[in-house]
Amino acid sequence: MKPAKFEYQDPDSVEEALDLLKQYGGDAKILAGGQSLVPMMNFRLASPEVLIDINKLKDLDYVREVDGKLAIGALTRQTTLEFSETVRSKCGLLADAAELIGHPQTRNRGTVGGSIVHADPTAELTAIARALDAEMVIRSKEGERTDSAEEFFVSVMTSNLEPEEMLVEVRFPVLSSETGWAFEEFVLRHGDFAVVGVTTVVTLDSNEVCTDARLAAIGVDETAFRDPALEEILKGEKITDAALEEVAHLLSAKVDPFDDLHASAAQRKHLVGVLAKRALRKAADMALQNLQGEK
Repeated sequence: MKPAKFEYQDPDSVEEALDLLKQYGGDAKILAGGQSLVPMMNFRLASPEVLIDINKLKDLDYVREVDGKLAIGALTRQTTLEFSETVRSKCGLLADAAELIGHPQTRNRGTVGGSIVHADPTAELTAIARALDAEMVIRSKEGERTDSAEEFFVSVMTSNLEPEEMLVEVRFPVLSSETGWAFEEFVLRHGDFAVVGVTTVVTLDSNEVCTDARLAAIGVDETAFRDPALEEILKGEKITDAALEEVAHLLSAKVDPFDDLHASAAQRKHLVGVLAKRALRKAADMALQNLQGEK
């Protein structure tokens, strides 16, 4: 199939893009990488009357550290996450997870902002955003606001972005040298969206006690799933197999996944526990190695 007829606009500045969004509102869609929007238009799942192509807005393509956070412009390509030394040194989880996003051709065009706004509940970047409490910087002609990932993701492929607003930046915390991380996922074929995925972050102190733990899962809820109560089980304690087993068991019990052609709800509940335990162990082992390397 081919997309329905639409008007094409390619603004030269963010301000011009915001003017167009104010003019057309809900009748318009922003085109960044197009890796999600274009297929949806081809299948008539999305039929915007106006397409606003922001690929000329190079001032939204950047990675930089600002006030202890890694600021990433919305137009930054996913492949940049994979190969950027800044990303690798400041938030290596993003670099590792980027390798799991589709194929190189996908990452060469796909953008950080596009993936976040699309809000697919099986997308790797949504899980990391939830786990790390990423901040979304949103602009409109009326001004700028910042949302947490928890506020931003509403439901399946639904964010709280208003029709006249545009995501311009995503801010992730810089991970400390005492931190380890992991991203584990189960896919049917390399490059597919994850059936289930889990991302974890673990920070240890000099006594090898967990001072912070983060866990988020995809493919098991309408948005990336995170429950801070599970993370509290590990804090203030040394990481043991028994503790990881407890977290994995509780996570499997708490999620309420769906059945589809890729896996049943029961399979997803089992997978999320297995992957959580594996990812937490990998993150804890990395944190321990980093800690020992400093001594």
